[in-house]
Amino acid sequence: MAFENGSRVMNGNFGTVWEDGKEIAEISAFQLKMAKNFDPINMCGQMAEDRKLVSVKITGSMTLHKVYSRGAADANAAAQGHDVRRTLVAKLADPDAFGKERIAVYGMNYDEQTLMDFAAGKAGSMTVPFQATAYEYLDQVAPPV
Repeated sequence: MAFENGSRVMNGNFGTVWEDGKEIAEISAFQLKMAKNFDPINMCGQMAEDRKLVSVKITGSMTLHKVYSRGAADANAAAQGHDVRRTLVAKLADPDAFGKERIAVYGMNYDEQTLMDFAAGKAGSMTVPFQATAYEYLDQVAPPV
């Protein structure tokens, strides 16, 4: 089946994220990326440089409405020298889409925490970047065959 109309495009309003099994209710945006790292490969008889995949780096960020002192425990642990690792699960399940997508992120730790940030006349929010060591698709939306 072909992509017949715009109602099939997944809407981020139907996204949900859990940290260690607890829903992050104040989330307003989530992004997860994998960057590929390559070493250059030069071969005799070939002028063009090739490359070899040698590792990947999993990074992401989430934007939160400022409701709680979320991140305080992580910041306090880091200040004491503890590298706290967590598991995230993100789900996007628009009822008009062809299915839902769900992904788990393992060995996640925050790169930084915003301790406080506010401005008059603006609703509070913060973006928190993170890295992880592994991911797993729990559900995927398969393209038509």
